[in-house]
Amino acid sequence: MRVAIACSGLGHIARGNEAWAEDTAREMANLGIAVTLYKGAGKAEAPYERVIPCWRRESPQTAWVGRWITRSGRWRVGLGSPYDIEQTTFAMRLLGHLRREPADVFHTQDPWIASIVQRAAQFGLVRTRVIIGNGTDMRLAWLNKFDYVQQLAPWHLEEARAAGTWKPTWTAIPHFTNIRLYHPGRADAVRSELGIPADALVVLTAAAIKRHHKRIDYLLEEFAQLRTSTPDLPAWLVVAGGWEQDTDELIARGRALLGDRVRFLVRYPRLQMPELYRTADAFVLCSQMEMLGIVLLEAAASGLPCLVGQHPVVKWVVGPGGESIDMETPGVLSASLANLLGDTSRRHQLAALARRHCEDHFSQERVISQTLDYYDFVLNHDRPKVQSNTTAAAGEPLS
Repeated sequence: MRVAIACSGLGHIARGNEAWAEDTAREMANLGIAVTLYKGAGKAEAPYERVIPCWRRESPQTAWVGRWITRSGRWRVGLGSPYDIEQTTFAMRLLGHLRREPADVFHTQDPWIASIVQRAAQFGLVRTRVIIGNGTDMRLAWLNKFDYVQQLAPWHLEEARAAGTWKPTWTAIPHFTNIRLYHPGRADAVRSELGIPADALVVLTAAAIKRHHKRIDYLLEEFAQLRTSTPDLPAWLVVAGGWEQDTDELIARGRALLGDRVRFLVRYPRLQMPELYRTADAFVLCSQMEMLGIVLLEAAASGLPCLVGQHPVVKWVVGPGGESIDMETPGVLSASLANLLGDTSRRHQLAALARRHCEDHFSQERVISQTLDYYDFVLNHDRPKVQSNTTAAAGEPLS
């Protein structure tokens, strides 16, 4: 079986999509699977990697194209947004690679790349079966044109079923985290580098530093309220994430509210994230909805109790290793942080449960096994000998 995994942002963007592509390809290569990883920037750091230059979403030329083509026509040719332009310029070159290095299965979470490769396969330009992982919350009606869809949580699969767009060839397979790399411990040296006392109580969030979706502004306000209500609590906040258009404004706001009690780590290297998790005592994610949330897996594997909102997916991901709270009502998060940080026994209990939950459900061995089973299904489901046995396995949520 030959597998191709593609991600146009890999090499210049740090999100869950890029982490998924890099980690999945690495694990498959370690198992001896014939895998090729196509990335949009950087260097080929492993024998199975291929770099395909593209017009990056943040580049001046991409912005120029966006201004030059009228809005009404851009989406028709894959130029509806900077991200679409990046995917389109990547996919056009990718097709040549897929002709030279054929793949039985093509797997991506970039929606426009999936669409272009599937259309090319329908016209016989490439011979592969396309799986789209729905990591970008694409509309169910749009996803319906794909035979093979990987939802990232059982809730998403049930949502599709309720909407009447579900297909028996779709599945639910989560992301995974490397539980040997992300593990409990202490990282006092990193604390020292950040200027945080060794005996401080550190709250970490790892998310794009922006208002929309990740709600970093809400987190800053709640942490300021925590500081006001419990001034003797030695609490520090660390915000690690990618730069967005409103990042600089949020950093200024955070420093005005929290002074020396906040650290912003913009574009923090992913290779250093395991140690950063080990500097923390608790993890918070303020987004109201996530397709999954790889950072929650990393935090749980690191033995961090997690505070999340009340969406079914994040509640499922955190499981018994955290608390699902109302993040709409002002003051609830600050009160929850005060209770958690002030109760050492409770933190340790949740930390152990978080680690165990992650090992049981989101380890690389478990999820890669599920993924390879789905690849086998995709390649064989329309063969009469195996159809009756594998369709149900694909259509049922995998947890």
